[in-house]
Order: sequence, then C-alpha cells, then structure tokens
Amino acid sequence: MPPITFTLILINVLVYALALATGPDIVRTFALWPPGSGGAFHVWQLITYSFLHGSLLHLTFNMIAIWMFGAALEKRWNDLRYLLTYLLSVAIAAMTQIVVSGYFLHATGPVIGASGGVFGLLLAYAMYFPNRVISFIFLPFLQVRTRTFVIGYGVIELILGVTNTAAGVAHFAHLGGLFGGWLAVQYFRGRGILGQR
Repeated sequence: MPPITFTLILINVLVYALALATGPDIVRTFALWPPGSGGAFHVWQLITYSFLHGSLLHLTFNMIAIWMFGAALEKRWNDLRYLLTYLLSVAIAAMTQIVVSGYFLHATGPVIGASGGVFGLLLAYAMYFPNRVISFIFLPFLQVRTRTFVIGYGVIELILGVTNTAAGVAHFAHLGGLFGGWLAVQYFRGRGILGQR
C-alpha cells in the first residue's frame, strides 16, 4: 500500500480508537460544527472532522474507499500532489456543508467522517481512470464504469441533499468533496507541477 494512503488509514483508525477511549470531548473539539448547531466552530475543524467517525461501519467503508481509489492515484501521482488533493477535498467539503446546511438548512449536529476526502479521490479517480469498472461485493453481477458511477452517485447525493433525505448524512459535504477533487485535478493539470499529469 502506498505510504500516504497507509498513513491516512492508520490515522483514522487511531483517532477512532482514541475517540472510543476518551468519549465525546474529542467530538466537541474536533468535529465540524456549522453555525447555530450548538457547538463552537474553530478553523482547524475544516480538516480534523474528517478523522472522526461515528461507528466502526462508517470508518470501515471510508477506509476501504481510500484504499480502493486513493492507492491508484497515489501510485500515479507523487505523494504531495495526492495529499493536497485529499486535504483540499476535505476542506471544501467542510465549507460546502457549513454554507448549505448551516445557513440554509439550519443543521443542528456536528459533521464527522472522511467522506469529503473520499468523494474528492473518487472524482479524481474517475477523471484519470474513467473506463475502469467498479464491482460491488454485495452485488457481484453489477459492474459500472467509474465515470458513470461518479455521475450517478453525484446526482443521487444532490437529490438526497435538496430533499433533506437520509437525516444524519452530510450530502452537501459529499458534493463539496467532489468539487474539491475536481478543482485539484484541474489545478494540477493546468500547471503541470508536483508530478506528472
């Protein structure tokens, strides 16, 4: 496993274990608190929220996605380009969630999870490997090209977010993560720095 992908997964697992050991204090300090949600916002939360997870299942799905999509990108890019793409996706996901859910939907709870970064990696993966096929363990007969999967997933997230469906899921953070991944790819492709295009 490439080093940044391994490190991201390791940090997420260690923080999850720390949160289990310390209780809710870590969430109060490091989760993302939108305006009016009852918690205090601090600028570091734009990144730190992404290392917290609400359950082992939540953690597991995000870490599998980082491994699936991130490892291939890290092998294609250099370490810094990959890490910056991930962190930019996390931060833009947070800002999108704050603006849309905090100010317009008046969200009341904290946001946690690596999904913003995962969606950024997924978008970047689809841009570099659009015709690769994604297979699903629980639906082995279903195989979808990466580009089709990302477009479909993005549309579903937008519908669920606008209709405020599936309470407790930060749909606009997911959409923000997609946008962050797209911005990072466009930037690095345009400038041709920090690694090969």
